[in-house]
Parts: sequence; structure tokens; C-alpha cells
Amino acid sequence: MAHTTSNPKIHEGRNLKRFREMMAVKQDALAFELGEDWNQQKISLLEQKEKIDSDILEQVAAILKIPAEAIRNFDEDQAITVISSTFNHNAAVVNNNPVFHPIEKLIQLHEEKIALYERMLTEKDEMMERLERLVMK
Repeated sequence: MAHTTSNPKIHEGRNLKRFREMMAVKQDALAFELGEDWNQQKISLLEQKEKIDSDILEQVAAILKIPAEAIRNFDEDQAITVISSTFNHNAAVVNNNPVFHPIEKLIQLHEEKIALYERMLTEKDEMMERLERLVMK
């Protein structure tokens, strides 16, 4: 029996979880946005499903502000292959006619978010040191 609707390697729930985490959206927050029928446990169960109901997938994608197709079609193995081949062959990075793919944009946004978090953590640590010095006086 051939599946023409989706790649059997693609796990929509796992993809949803990855995108949700990249966007720094907690399960509770996503449940809240989906409505009163939802809670953190239901989101957790949803993220364990290989195939997500199309209506729910569309709603979740809209909340995360990403195309539903990104969740439906994201294949981690393919993405890792693309990233590692680009990383290992620096010539592939030099491109006079760049084509921006949604996955590349998401990876870029994720890296920017990590840098922001690192700056925020550094600032928090510095503030904590200043507060500790003030308290110790």
C-alpha cells in the first residue's frame, strides 16, 4: 500500500515540537492559544503523533506563524544532509544567486534567537553579581 499523501519518514508531531521550541513557545502557551479544550498534556500527546489532523495542524501553524507545509514536509534527515554538506563544502556557501528556503530562514532565526538568549543570560549574570555585591555591603 503506497502512501501518496506524506513521506513515511516525516513525523509531524516531532516536527511541530521542533518548530514550537525554535519559536520559544511553551506547550501551555500553545494550548492556551488553541482554546479551552486544550492543555499542556494534550499538546504533549499531539507532539507524539506521527500524523496530525489537518485542521489542528493548520491552527497550530497559524499560531506559530509558520506555513503548515513546513510541519508537514520537514524531514530532519534531509535538513541535516543539506546543512552538513553545506558546512563541509564551503564552496557551496558562496552563491551569486542565493535562493532562500524556509528551512534556512528558520535555522537563521533560531541561531539569532540563541545569540539573543546568550546575551540575555550574560546580562542576567552581570545583574545578579551587582545585586549580590549590593546585598553584601
